[in-house]
Amino acid sequence: MRDHGLYVRGTGGPNGLNGSNGAHGIGELARRHALLPLRIFLGVTFVYAGLDKLTDSAFFHASGPGSLGETLHAVRESSAIPALVDLALKSPGGFGYAIAVGELLVGLGTLLGLWTRIAALGGALISLSLWLTVSWQVEPYYLGNDLAYLMAWLPLLLAGAPTFSADALLASRRRRIM
Repeated sequence: MRDHGLYVRGTGGPNGLNGSNGAHGIGELARRHALLPLRIFLGVTFVYAGLDKLTDSAFFHASGPGSLGETLHAVRESSAIPALVDLALKSPGGFGYAIAVGELLVGLGTLLGLWTRIAALGGALISLSLWLTVSWQVEPYYLGNDLAYLMAWLPLLLAGAPTFSADALLASRRRRIM
């Protein structure tokens, strides 16, 4: 099967599944691109979250309304790992910039499909750290969004970005060289 000039691993080669002539039904098209909506959603969301933090001057302060320091102090006692909150409280500004830049890079990598598994690992780690600190106390647990984001990153971590991605383009070029 071809995907915009790129062979998709595990699909039976250039003639599609089982040697067919390349004509695909809607089901096959949906299977090939099943992770694309998830990539777009997570990529846009993380780019937006990173830019939102980078453009909010109050976020990087150690105290005050809307600051990361204020949020960290508010969740310290109820977090699953207070030591992680204490570590962030040593430098709320530095930790805030790390989170914001991390979200931006993860989002861009996901949207472009560039080093997708690494980007997904970064997204999963950011979501895990936020779940264990900021949203740990949310009851019932399914009302907190950080756990849902963590679970959403797992398919991309496992499968990568096989279509419409820089990863697929680079893999295609490597195959042509070899």
